[in-house]
Amino acid sequence: MRIAALLVLCLLTGSPAAAEQKAAAWGINELMHSLAQVKESKATFIERKHLSLLKTPLEFSGTLAYTAPSYLEKITLRPKPESLVLDHDKLVIRTGAAQQRRTLTLQDYPAVWAFVESIRATLAGDLESLNRFYLVSLEGKPKQWLLLLRPRDPNMKSLVTEIRISGSAAQLNSIEIRETGGDYSVMQISKDDS
Repeated sequence: MRIAALLVLCLLTGSPAAAEQKAAAWGINELMHSLAQVKESKATFIERKHLSLLKTPLEFSGTLAYTAPSYLEKITLRPKPESLVLDHDKLVIRTGAAQQRRTLTLQDYPAVWAFVESIRATLAGDLESLNRFYLVSLEGKPKQWLLLLRPRDPNMKSLVTEIRISGSAAQLNSIEIRETGGDYSVMQISKDDS
């Protein structure tokens, strides 16, 4: 009787082997599918830029907004106002007190395009675009993953060695950019639940 009860319990709850098999089946395609389900998100960020010339990192903070599949906005509030707005293939940069404006077409700036796609394509769950610009690998599990992006383009390789994006489920938690000269930046992202 105990064996029958144990068998029924295993069938209802799934065996440990089945649970391990399901966890082992999780990978880059499942992560991208999960990220692609997010159609809109808002967050705050704190970014620290570690430069070899400075003893302490530069710190920036502000807000992020994403609307699938191709709108991304980064508003820096501190230490001074700046905005980056990406809409399809146009990047609008506003800087300074006078809000000087500059518009770039991404295809005209391949290194900028590659960098922008590291974030936008990740948010969109667009593995095809990520693979176009980067060698992509994934470590971890659904609740704590790390996406490693190593540039394919020689121009981008001369600037950045890798981009490390960490997250949990469909939420990005941090973006770390490692530059070829040893400088790096880390952006901590906190989801805005309002």
